[in-house]
Amino acid sequence: MGKRFLILLFLMLPLLMQGQITGQPKKLGGTKEVKGADEFLNDSLRTDGRSTSNRKIKNLNAKIVDYKIISYKNDTTYVDTTLSIQKEYKFNYLRKDNFNLIQFSNIGQTYNTLSKDFSSINLTPKFGATSKHFNFIEIEDINYYHVPTPLTELMYKTAFEQGQLLDAFFTVNTSEQFNFSFAYKGLRSLGKYQHLLTSTGNFRFTTNYRTKNEKYKMRGHIVMQDILNEENGGLTDEEVEYFETGNEEYIDRSIFDMNYQNAQGELRGKRFHLEHSYALINQNDSLAVNELNILNTLSFEDKYYQFEQTSSNGIYGNSFESSSIFDKVKLEEFYTELGATYNNNVIGNLGFSFHYTNYNYGYNTLLNLNESNISNRLKNDVIGLKANYNKSFNKFTISGDLGLNLTGDFTGNYLIAQMEYSLNQANSIRVGINTNSKAPNYNYLLYQSDYINYNWQNNFDNIQTNQISAGINSKKIIDLSIDLTTIDNLTYFKKDIQSDEKLVKPFQNKSSIKYFRIKANREFHFKNFSLDNTIMFQEVSDDENSLNVPQIITRNTLYYSNSFFKKALYLQTGITLNYFTKYNMNAYDPVISEFYVQNDREYGGFPRLDFFINAKVQQTRIFLKAEHFNSAWTGYDYYSAPNYPFRDFIVRFGLVWNFFL
Repeated sequence: MGKRFLILLFLMLPLLMQGQITGQPKKLGGTKEVKGADEFLNDSLRTDGRSTSNRKIKNLNAKIVDYKIISYKNDTTYVDTTLSIQKEYKFNYLRKDNFNLIQFSNIGQTYNTLSKDFSSINLTPKFGATSKHFNFIEIEDINYYHVPTPLTELMYKTAFEQGQLLDAFFTVNTSEQFNFSFAYKGLRSLGKYQHLLTSTGNFRFTTNYRTKNEKYKMRGHIVMQDILNEENGGLTDEEVEYFETGNEEYIDRSIFDMNYQNAQGELRGKRFHLEHSYALINQNDSLAVNELNILNTLSFEDKYYQFEQTSSNGIYGNSFESSSIFDKVKLEEFYTELGATYNNNVIGNLGFSFHYTNYNYGYNTLLNLNESNISNRLKNDVIGLKANYNKSFNKFTISGDLGLNLTGDFTGNYLIAQMEYSLNQANSIRVGINTNSKAPNYNYLLYQSDYINYNWQNNFDNIQTNQISAGINSKKIIDLSIDLTTIDNLTYFKKDIQSDEKLVKPFQNKSSIKYFRIKANREFHFKNFSLDNTIMFQEVSDDENSLNVPQIITRNTLYYSNSFFKKALYLQTGITLNYFTKYNMNAYDPVISEFYVQNDREYGGFPRLDFFINAKVQQTRIFLKAEHFNSAWTGYDYYSAPNYPFRDFIVRFGLVWNFFL
């Protein structure tokens, strides 16, 4: 298979170069710097406003910096068609840098988390089924766009046995004021082990509009998602021994016996979201800024998680039904916010709003278990307020956010404050605090299942987190971030060792946990060679061992970069080492789609080596990787979770292609 991909790569390169290269490569002026790659951008849209081909282009003056991407927080970037080592890190199922995650064996499955971030602004509980939410697109994950000509992006990557990953995106401005976009990410992959099929789909539609006088602005999105995973419970305890010995008879992973082959878990959701504002005062010139806006947000989300199994399995204890296990929990949540912002060049930017949340979480049945009643619903209304402030002066930027629930069954509050000092465009220092109090996720509070053990209703206290953080951003010196978090009333899942069955239950740690992290990144260059290093050190003080993370996580990439064919082709090739120290890795429970704490055995301490060849031709980036190529000679002790082996050696191919019409 690896030879076929190499042949395909070299067959495609001349065709791509012939079909796209139309003139001498030219460096794009005004684009952001990407070390080692900016001189090879070779985009078909030139910043001098002239076309590089004879084909008709709608807007001859379009520049790459005009293709704007606006984030949830209104930060604006632009389409980046460069090839860099950061693009290599993000070329995955999540399309994010997954430095602190370790994948399961099949693409589209869950991830085990190696480092946890407790900074939060949530005032109400989250849904639960967290293992299914890594690829679930939240409100803050949505981007909006403004483009001078239609823009298309296609992302493709091979999967594991009979499947592929495709992410297709299109956006267009019908006028200077109105933009819309469509996108769909679909995946199907059979996997190497028995009964491990994944099938996911993420559809998203966005739009944004503003009037010519800039008084009224609107943006919104529709998202519909489904994430389905066949579940097999991992290797049986007997099969774990055969896996770790590296017996050649078991190199074909499909012959392993799994705990079962008759279950699947599925998360589905849809969301309709709208934000709009109207400027009552809009004075904005070179001498004075004086703006007053009223804001309104409307959002409705409907999601459910269900676990199905054709017959019960004893590893989860006794069940009400011996066949046709079917658990389904649903959440409907409506959110609206009304407020105002005032922006003045002397005072700064001040915002204040009231918000209302109506939630309805639960099941269709009431349950009486062991003479205690378990209700079927958690439903109520929450009213609260929010405020924010930010101001820039000289080289300082200060910002603050706070929120508070005023009425309802769920109390909650948060406070965030940050100050940043910019030495220059390339160097800055920041410090901040984040405090949060919120109820645990819904599945800690109420859960029902056909498995008798997985039925509970709890009245846990709010989780309290207090975090102080600091950081340095300096590409030429170091990127460094430090945070210290104190966590009170942490909720977690683990096996109840006090019971006879010793099955998974929710618990709350009443003692205080201290969690320290320091992460550093530095890249070194010598001629055409580069060495990119990221390392994280973690320390946890926890008497109950309810928060387990590896002490050290590291990623080191040595790679070579150069251009060929008169700079028509830009190439990067190298080796990446991923490693984390041994620790009590969390185990996975498919019934509730959650990870739970285990302190019986340490996992980790195995190196993962990847060899990659990446190329860029015009707006096409091509990725070829030999993943975990050292798996056969560094020991078969690699796991993503207890009884769930990590991926074996495999060669995978993919590309990202942008079209500017």
